[in-house]
Amino acid sequence: MMSSEQPVPYPFPRPSALGVPAEVQDLRDRPVIPVVLPSGDRAMLVTRYEDVRSVLTDLRVSRNLNRPDAARMTSNNKMFQDERMDPDPPEHTRVRRLVMKAFTATMVENLRPKVQEIADELVTKMANGPCPADVSEAVAFPLSIRVICDLLGVPAEDQDRFRGWTDRFLSTGRYSGPEIGAAMAEISAYMGRLIETRRAHPGDDLISALTQVHEDDDTRLSEYELHWWCRLLLLVGYETTAGQIGYTVAKVLAHPDQLARLRADLSLVPSAVEEVLRWKLLNGSLSMLRYVTEDIEVGGVTVPKGTSVIPALESANWDENVFSCPHEFDVARAFNHHLTFSVGPHFCIGASLARLELQIVLETLLRRFPGLRLAVPADELGRSEGTLIGGLLQIPVEW
Repeated sequence: MMSSEQPVPYPFPRPSALGVPAEVQDLRDRPVIPVVLPSGDRAMLVTRYEDVRSVLTDLRVSRNLNRPDAARMTSNNKMFQDERMDPDPPEHTRVRRLVMKAFTATMVENLRPKVQEIADELVTKMANGPCPADVSEAVAFPLSIRVICDLLGVPAEDQDRFRGWTDRFLSTGRYSGPEIGAAMAEISAYMGRLIETRRAHPGDDLISALTQVHEDDDTRLSEYELHWWCRLLLLVGYETTAGQIGYTVAKVLAHPDQLARLRADLSLVPSAVEEVLRWKLLNGSLSMLRYVTEDIEVGGVTVPKGTSVIPALESANWDENVFSCPHEFDVARAFNHHLTFSVGPHFCIGASLARLELQIVLETLLRRFPGLRLAVPADELGRSEGTLIGGLLQIPVEW
C-alpha cells in the first residue's frame, strides 16, 4: 500500500552549491516516498537504482502529463509538454528514430576538432584576461552555445539571443507564465525562419539533415515535429551542458587530492567526467516527472494508476547496492553506470555531445593551467535559484 505520511518538499535543498542534499544520503531505506513539487502538486519519489531503471523502461509509466490529474512541475507551465507531441511509444519511438538518423554518433564525433578549437580559443582568451576569471562566463556558456548553434546551423551573429530565451523556458519561478510564453513565441518564430532558410539552402548541419531525414516508407518528421525538436535541441542542449561544464570544473577543483590524480594522469579525464555526472543532476530529477497509467509495483509497494512519480536519479546514483562508497568522489571510479542521462526510450539524445564537451573543456583547462584553483572557498559558491537547471552563479578561478 502507498504511504500516508506527509510529503516533503522536492527538489531537496542543497547544503551548498556543490553539496548533496542530506535527504539523498538515506533515501534508499524506502522504495517510494511522497513529495510536494514547486507547483504544490504531489508525487511519489522512486529512490532505488533498480526500481528507477524499471520505472524508466515500464510502458505503464507515461511521460505524457497532459492529463487533468497529473502533477505539474511548476505552477506556470508544464515544461517539455506539448499536446501536439506524443511523448510515449510508439509515436515517440518513431519520431526519436527519425531524429537519431540525423543526430548520429559520427556527426557528434566529427565535431571534436571544432569543439577543441573553440575550447582552445576561449581558454587562451581567459589566460590573457583578468585573473581571477569566471569559468562560467569565460568558457562554459560561450562554448556550449557556440557548439550547439554550430551543430544546428544557427548563424554566429544570432547566438547571443538564445540565452535570454533559455532562461525563461527553464524557469521554475523566476519568470511569469506570460514572460515564458513570449520567449517561446520568439524562439519559435526564429526557428521557423531558420528552418525555411535551411530547407531552401541546405548546409552541413543538423537542421538541414532533419529537413531531409526519412525512413524507407518515406515517413518524415511532420512540420510541427521538426520545429519542436529543433527548438528543444537548441534550448536544452545549450543550458544544461553549460551548467554541467561549470559544475564539473568546480567539483574537481574542490577536491585537491582528486585534482592531483588528474594532473598526474590526464587519461583519467573521461572517468572523472562520469564521476561528476554521477554527482550532479540539475536541480534534482524534477524534469523526470511521470504518470502511472496502470497499477505498478515498486520495491514491493503498489503504486496505483493515476499517481505521478519521479524516478530520483540522484538517489539511484547513490545506491549503496550498486556503487561502492557512493559518498566518495573518485575520479578513477571503475564501475560507474550512473543514470544521469536516463535509460530506455527517453535516454538523453545529447549524451554523447555533452560527454565530448565536458571531456575537452576539463582536459584543456588542466593542460593550460597547471596551477588552476578556485579563487574562493568551495562552500562560498552560489547556485542559481528559480530555474530547472540550478547551476552555479559564478565559478571564480585563478592560476
